[in-house]
Amino acid sequence: MKRRTLLTAASAVLSASLVIPKITLAQQTQTPSAVATESVHDLPTIEAQLGFAPNAAPPTGRDYPAKVLVKLQVEEKVMQLMDEVEFKYWTFNGTAPGPFIRVREGDQVEIQLTNPVDSKLPHSLDLHAVTGPGGGATASLTAPGRISTFAFQALKPGLYLYHCAAMPMAVHIGKGMFGLMLVEPKEGLPAVDKEFYIVQSEFYTRGAFGEPGLQAFDMNKAIDERADYVVFNGHVGAIAGDNALKAKVGDKVRFYLGNAGPNLMSSLHIVGSIFDQVRVEGGSLLNHNVQTTMIPAGGATIAETTLLVPGSYTILDHAIFRAMHKGTLGQLIVEGEENKTLYSGKISDTAITP
Repeated sequence: MKRRTLLTAASAVLSASLVIPKITLAQQTQTPSAVATESVHDLPTIEAQLGFAPNAAPPTGRDYPAKVLVKLQVEEKVMQLMDEVEFKYWTFNGTAPGPFIRVREGDQVEIQLTNPVDSKLPHSLDLHAVTGPGGGATASLTAPGRISTFAFQALKPGLYLYHCAAMPMAVHIGKGMFGLMLVEPKEGLPAVDKEFYIVQSEFYTRGAFGEPGLQAFDMNKAIDERADYVVFNGHVGAIAGDNALKAKVGDKVRFYLGNAGPNLMSSLHIVGSIFDQVRVEGGSLLNHNVQTTMIPAGGATIAETTLLVPGSYTILDHAIFRAMHKGTLGQLIVEGEENKTLYSGKISDTAITP
């Protein structure tokens, strides 16, 4: 089958599965939260407090369900992909990744998606935390100059990816339209000292890695999975150098880790550290003493570690050429007193004698 024919067929299948109709005025003016039940009206209403990478949203601090309002806005904007390299991103709330959304198991979540008049395309949301067709893709499909609202109940605790599902979906993801939603279990998560929000993704550009100027999206490279950039939090150096993550000796740190893809798996590793605990794929299964955790495209995981030795720790995708040559390098700077018993540093360096 020719590539163009295959792409057309794939788009048709996805469109049919999402049941995305043409947007009409009647659909856009329907009353929000049409699926709300009588019990929903009794819930307290709060506006979600969002987090922006590398900072996660704070814990909900609630022991009861609520109606949680989440406001997202499309922004198509040129930003730096790396020094001297620019790219036309499509974003939620002006950042790639989009906001970290945090709710509680049992919450009624109402999503409001605004697509400004000056946008070039319709946009939507597939939230992997949603139980329902398309993850909300049909209900949230929003033309330029429109605001769409839909609601769902957060049924299952875990860490979930969300992304734009407007066609061509892969391009929308590949241009930066993704983020994470945490559904806290009813009892909440154990307290930690620090929480960080990191999403890995790829960018496919007309020019090679580091080629200066405004770079266009390259569809052929994306189809062939030949990424020019593989990065954390949307940009080369987003969590390195002046942007490095900071913590102290003794801190227990929780990482909310996502992989937006759109194509590649992640082999997430912190050099010189071992994860105490990993919630596999963001669910309820716990692994302990993990050196490298796999995150599939479209997936997420929650990893925790206790920092015992000061220094600079490299965060990377251990598919190592990506880290060394495509951008998946980050830093965690840990400050505090040394413990020579745990880690001596170099004890000696002597010449070999014949």
